[in-house]
Amino acid sequence: MPSLQVRELPENIYLSLCREAEAEHRSIAQQAVATLAKGLNLELSPQIRRKAILEAIHEGTEKYTADRLTDPAMLIREDRER
Repeated sequence: MPSLQVRELPENIYLSLCREAEAEHRSIAQQAVATLAKGLNLELSPQIRRKAILEAIHEGTEKYTADRLTDPAMLIREDRER
């Protein structure tokens, strides 16, 4: 997982983050991630993220109907002929 280091963080922001972390029973790092996600309108819940991904997959399945897909045997034949 990527890591982020913030330099020269204003003390009032740090103290506010510490208070929120304590109130939410999170570490400062966890609270920072939650605050960033909220500010960027991103969802932290794995269940909700998974649901959104599955919906996107289901919406895109009509692009891949059987008549639009290439026959695998034809692709194998092309590779053998090279």
